[in-house]
Amino acid sequence: MPPLPLRYLTADLALTDDGDAVLEAAASTRAGEHAAVMAEVAALLAWCEARHPGAQGPREEGGLWHHALQALQEPGGWHSVNLTIAGEAGFIEALLQAHFPTSPD
Repeated sequence: MPPLPLRYLTADLALTDDGDAVLEAAASTRAGEHAAVMAEVAALLAWCEARHPGAQGPREEGGLWHHALQALQEPGGWHSVNLTIAGEAGFIEALLQAHFPTSPD
């Protein structure tokens, strides 16, 4: 099944000192679009789980990838979502290419 086309989340990639990579995905939308943003978040996490089933957890505890999700309701009816996914650089690069093919390296 091809990846869900992303309309809301944008991505930034960073490399860590230990050779891992961190993908930061974010969106800020009106309340009516929040469910669509969360569907994009779910699609990214499902892709990660499908690639490395049962391997979610901090690298120092033997995990291959892990994530943090923050969703906030802001004044004026805006919803802000920030998803951080960290893991081995090749894994994060594959995630980036699958879901954000036009993102800069």
